[in-house]
Amino acid sequence: MLIDAIQDRHIVIFGDVMLDHFVRGTVNRVSPEAPTLVLSVTSDYWALGGAGNVAVNVATLGGKASLIGLVGDDRAATEMAALIAETSNLSDQLVRSPDWLTIEKTRFIAGDNHLLRADRERKGIPAGMQDQIIAQIEAVADKGCDGFIISDYAKGLVTAQTISAVIAASKKLGVPVVADPKRANFEEYRGCTVLTPNRKELKLACNQATETDAEIAAAMPIALDQFGGPIVLTRSEQGISLFQPDAVPVHDKPRNRTLRDVSGAGDTVAATLALALAGGSDIADATLAANMAAGIVVGKSGTASVSASELMTGLLQSNDASNLEDKLMPLPSAIRMRQQWKDDGLKVGFTNGCFDIVHRGHVTMLRKCRKRCDKLIVALNTDASVQRLKGPERPIQTEAARADVIAAMGAVDMVLLFDDDTPLELIGALQPDALFKGSDYTIETVVGHEIVASYGGQVELIDLVHGYSTTKIVERSRSVLGR
Repeated sequence: MLIDAIQDRHIVIFGDVMLDHFVRGTVNRVSPEAPTLVLSVTSDYWALGGAGNVAVNVATLGGKASLIGLVGDDRAATEMAALIAETSNLSDQLVRSPDWLTIEKTRFIAGDNHLLRADRERKGIPAGMQDQIIAQIEAVADKGCDGFIISDYAKGLVTAQTISAVIAASKKLGVPVVADPKRANFEEYRGCTVLTPNRKELKLACNQATETDAEIAAAMPIALDQFGGPIVLTRSEQGISLFQPDAVPVHDKPRNRTLRDVSGAGDTVAATLALALAGGSDIADATLAANMAAGIVVGKSGTASVSASELMTGLLQSNDASNLEDKLMPLPSAIRMRQQWKDDGLKVGFTNGCFDIVHRGHVTMLRKCRKRCDKLIVALNTDASVQRLKGPERPIQTEAARADVIAAMGAVDMVLLFDDDTPLELIGALQPDALFKGSDYTIETVVGHEIVASYGGQVELIDLVHGYSTTKIVERSRSVLGR
């Protein structure tokens, strides 16, 4: 349910924005002019980096992002504005100054190997710009939001004064602040909700080694004393750890299946944490979600982001999620897909159930449903919902396992989870052309039949294969085991 909760949450991202330029190619020889590799360029492209990448991650996860930072009056700033305009749910709130050089990083890459990085930057913001930045923070905050992120890349924009402005705005609105730090003392971020340093940043703040578990355990009391709140430590190949004053640490192993590029993983962690906290998650659940999101993004090359469907897949199925990847959706994404199907002139069907132990009856019914429509949506009760309906010993299989099995069926085009006792909300939101249920129901007892009938949709009862039910399978299994 975390994915649904973060949709459309408005996060204000403040910090060091930059333009990432990627020059890609192949290397087959050494230059005759000097002992250096020759990169035969095959492509180059630009992406939002730094705080801009944080904002893109918020937007791709389904949130709404407002980006506050400083850019110059130059080519890089123009390119950055175009990238922002092309990104859905991302609002350009940048401050522009002719006295500032827009930060640009150019990476030369062969395959997944970084050969060289060339930086164009100027540290230390122009005189008088800090007041303009603070005024922009206050102006954007006055319109309301659900959370803030401070993305500090130590370029001079994140100061004690601008940090204080963000914290003051967050307290006024009663929303969380996630800070990704670069300053040498975590005390300067005191008042933020959570801090997300990596091991190098922890070492800088505590002036202690932070490579091993023992070294981190020794350094963390210093960091907690400085900051005074929860610290989510990103540990690269060792995963992620949540430390809180007077609480047992929470450690989560790395979630990446492949490792291609770690750049930007911290941005993904900050974005996911902020959205999860804004959506009402506790800090522990938000940390686990952030680790999963980071594990997905490091499997991509270059500055990358994570979608809501990718994160949902990862959270539900940490092993092989190929079945879930394209079919399991949060409700906002499902609504958009259903609209696309409608625009394409396709008939969309809907059915629901617990599907605890999938048997021949289930398979036959879903096939029959699919023959009566072009696209079939299946809504699954969550574990909590099944338990309320069936009793404390059910479900037999988790919602993750049940979703994976249903998504694997060729007859099914979309899978959703719902936590209520009935799928009434989903039916109202998706407005299927056909609502299917087993023939053991009557039209009048099918949940949502009034909604579907109100816009001219069909309610159809599907003949069942007699002799099959999850309850009977469970009872027979217990009978056999009891012999």
